[in-house]
Amino acid sequence: MIIIKLTLLFMLFIASYNLYALEASFNLDLNTVAITISAILLTILCFLLGVIFKLRRSQYQLMLSEKRLKSTVEGSGDTLWDWDIKTGKVIRINDNYPTDSTELMGFPPNKNRIHPKDLPHVEYLLKKHFAKQTPFFEASYRVKDNFGRWQWILDRGKIIEKDANLNPLRMTGTIRDISQLKQTEERLNLFAKCVESLTDALAIFDKNFKLVDINPSFLTLFGGVREQYLKKDFNLPGYDKSYIEAIKNKVQLHEHLQQEVKLRNSEHELLPIEISIDEIKNNQQQVTNYVVVYSDLTERKKAQSQLHNLSNRDRTTNLPNRNLFFTDLHKLVKLNAHHALLVFDLDNFKKINDSLGHQLGDSLLAKLAMRLNKLTRENDVFYRLGGDEFALVMADTNDIYTITRTAKQFLAAIATPFKMAGHELAISSSVGIVLFPEDGNTPELLLKNADTAMYHAKKKGNSYLFFNDTMNRQAVKRLQIENLMRFGLKEDHFEVYYQPKMNIRTGKLAGMEALVRFITPKKGIISPGVFIPIAEETGQIIEIGEVVLDKACRDVKQWLDDGLFTGRVAVNLSAKQFSLPNLTTRIDIILQKNQLPSYFLELEITEGTVMDDPKEAIAVMRALSARGIHLAMDDFGTGYSSLAYLKQFPLNTLKVDKAFIDDMQSERGRNMVDSIVTIAQNLDLHVVAEGVEQASQIEILKQLNCETVQGYYYSKPLSKEEFTVFLQQQQQQSTLSLVNSKHTTALKN
Repeated sequence: MIIIKLTLLFMLFIASYNLYALEASFNLDLNTVAITISAILLTILCFLLGVIFKLRRSQYQLMLSEKRLKSTVEGSGDTLWDWDIKTGKVIRINDNYPTDSTELMGFPPNKNRIHPKDLPHVEYLLKKHFAKQTPFFEASYRVKDNFGRWQWILDRGKIIEKDANLNPLRMTGTIRDISQLKQTEERLNLFAKCVESLTDALAIFDKNFKLVDINPSFLTLFGGVREQYLKKDFNLPGYDKSYIEAIKNKVQLHEHLQQEVKLRNSEHELLPIEISIDEIKNNQQQVTNYVVVYSDLTERKKAQSQLHNLSNRDRTTNLPNRNLFFTDLHKLVKLNAHHALLVFDLDNFKKINDSLGHQLGDSLLAKLAMRLNKLTRENDVFYRLGGDEFALVMADTNDIYTITRTAKQFLAAIATPFKMAGHELAISSSVGIVLFPEDGNTPELLLKNADTAMYHAKKKGNSYLFFNDTMNRQAVKRLQIENLMRFGLKEDHFEVYYQPKMNIRTGKLAGMEALVRFITPKKGIISPGVFIPIAEETGQIIEIGEVVLDKACRDVKQWLDDGLFTGRVAVNLSAKQFSLPNLTTRIDIILQKNQLPSYFLELEITEGTVMDDPKEAIAVMRALSARGIHLAMDDFGTGYSSLAYLKQFPLNTLKVDKAFIDDMQSERGRNMVDSIVTIAQNLDLHVVAEGVEQASQIEILKQLNCETVQGYYYSKPLSKEEFTVFLQQQQQQSTLSLVNSKHTTALKN
């Protein structure tokens, strides 16, 4: 505006000067000249006003253009930059990334804010553009923002001005924050790599089920090349179109489908394949694609089969095991199908394991399983329930003749000797039989009742028995006894009674045997003949035996302290106790607890117990004997011990069983007792005769030189209190006898 004003004044001065010049030179009329000049000035003024208007309009349009550009840049989030290459100065618009004067002179500008790993690449691309090798500069790299965080940017620019020598003078461009884009790109790359490296075959179809892409595993599984599958319809070779259409409809209805099919692989092998189809939707919830995953189930099926065998097959015999037994039986019960269950238990199989080893025992079981499995009918299944217990399920029959014939066949096959490792092994079995639904309506009840029948069959040996109600009543009674014993141990209902052992010559007390008595609050005294066999089977005999030993040691210690007793107490040791690996430690603990010297303890062991494993028995007995504990063999003559072993056992006493004592009225019975006493005396063993009840038996035993007797002839088993009175009476008699003896001696003198 100042320039325009000066121009107008200058033109006005020139016009005035020319006016006076013309007037002087040509003597023109002054008014005419003035009018002419005014017209000229008006024309010039109009021209200048037009120029001004155009200039103003151009400035306004430029302002609008700049405003629109600024709005566009702000809306895009980009930063505009203008770099004066010569001075290093950078002008930025909408700048989100800081600059300072110390960084402007670098190449490129702000190089100190560029990630060290990205800087070489940025410099390389910039130099390429400066060398005219690229039409424009473009680089993605990381820079540090105002908060010190690394952000990804896309930097694009171009040289727009050069000097006369074509050296770059000015360069402009934009910067865009692409951090989110980079994250998305990284995720997509990760997903792409996952799809590429996926071991399962994967195919992507469009919304019309036309194939779009596949991964390498697809070609590995089905063979061929990628191009032959592209744009083909979804297909399952070997399945008709109706089946495939049904799959498509299910996917469209449920958005997902998982199904097992059979497809051929690249080698034309028919494989179990699991197809999993899922819909892919866009932001508008419109289906754009379908993803199909083909999983080869071959290895999984093999693993499942192996796992099934491991969990449902017995390793030793390869027979179905207890787990599969219950599974199959549940199915039969659910179908309400008539069937019979036969449960087999091998008699005395433990002796084979103990004497010949578990390896040979397992081999015997495997051979037995093969032999018996051949006898089964087509619908029958033979199981190993565990240990030496087997089961046969005979489906679709309750025919007694068929069942008994099968039971007899199995018993005969079991009894046929096996020749193994130089041994001829003969075994027998007991079989319990139940029928469905007559004998039970659940697998558990059927097995329980079959076990009950088998338990009764064992009493007969190598036989079979059908379950009946009487057995069930006995089983219930047995269970009641078992529960009573469990409760009795907890509530201290087991008492110790003592039966004296008397010297047959002097009639004086030589010792006593501790006998267990089970006295319940409601049932009263339960006979040892009832509860001891059950305790042996359940293992409760171990705890009962320790209770008896503990109480006997406690009582004897008290009698010793009171001066009433100086002999030994005999305590029975059950077969299960004798087989305990820490037996000696348990006994030591009880003796120490009651402060009873081992000299006063005698342990009675049955002949059958030591003969189960004679070598092991000798080792245990020697360990006990080394502690000063006396050992007695109970019920001698009723088992099958040999004299060779008898000589090796570190025994102190032989006890003659009551059965032999009762038979002494016959000559044969008398001779039998005479032989036992003679053997004992020759082995330097003390002899005790059990179950002596009559005076005639006392006389015979005196003649046979038996030293000690025990039985009702002298006393029934006595409680602790009663036995204390008995000891006091014995002491009084001994004192009286001693006084009388001294008195008689004095009279003689």
